[in-house]
Amino acid sequence: MSSEIAIRAENIGKRYRIGATQGVARYRSLREDIAELASRRRSKARGGQKDLWALKDVSLEIRAGETVGIIGRNGAGKSTLLKILARITPPTSGRGETVGRVGSLLEVGTGFHWELTGRENIQLSAAIMGMRRHEALARFDEIVAFSGLEKFLDTPVKRYSSGMYMRLAFSVAAHLEPEILLVDEVLAVGDAAFQKKCLGRMEELSGTGRTVLFVSHSMPSVLRLCPRVILLDGGHVTADGNSSAVVEEYMGRGSGGAEREWPDRAAAPGDDRVRLASV
Repeated sequence: MSSEIAIRAENIGKRYRIGATQGVARYRSLREDIAELASRRRSKARGGQKDLWALKDVSLEIRAGETVGIIGRNGAGKSTLLKILARITPPTSGRGETVGRVGSLLEVGTGFHWELTGRENIQLSAAIMGMRRHEALARFDEIVAFSGLEKFLDTPVKRYSSGMYMRLAFSVAAHLEPEILLVDEVLAVGDAAFQKKCLGRMEELSGTGRTVLFVSHSMPSVLRLCPRVILLDGGHVTADGNSSAVVEEYMGRGSGGAEREWPDRAAAPGDDRVRLASV
């Protein structure tokens, strides 16, 4: 493992204003203007807009080659932190830095152009990541084979199911030679066999010196993949250390959002007709 820092967050804060219109300015219809005016009046009657801090003073450093899990309840700020590190959304305060080519797999719907085909999106993603054409072509067959979507490669991704979209998105992110891989809980939309392939691929990447930041509610997956785990609670880092210790602390808080899995189906609760795979 390198001593160089691959990911750094310095006092990152992210504020959302409840009741405020998010996004960049654009031309709007009269209907949108009227709806916003009505919303402002309702907000004013309730006491105005309220601030919600999804992240507050989050600082961390991840060395090149580390595989780190981020866990926490829904709404703890996990996905927001990854979006900031992937430069999808800016922080309200503080700053995030990454050193190296970043591949990110966040919520379904980001990263691809919906009107383009799977083939075209692979090429576009490679160009965005700064790869030369011959580099992208060298990885193309491997990406398609891993995704298992050969028959749908020339179909616009807007026709894909969420599982198909995630298959292609992960294949692209994990095979275009990223130095840093950011993965959110979207693996949950895939089937069990593909989830296993994804975890195996992330293990391969971490074994070759890549940096992996993995957000998940699946504690068995986190423990399998990540020697180090960071716990977020209410937008703050409340624990950072050995994965077993941090997961135990999280489970002891009555998180309710974590999973238990039985990899050995013969040992899982149930009978010959039905057995639990996970809860």
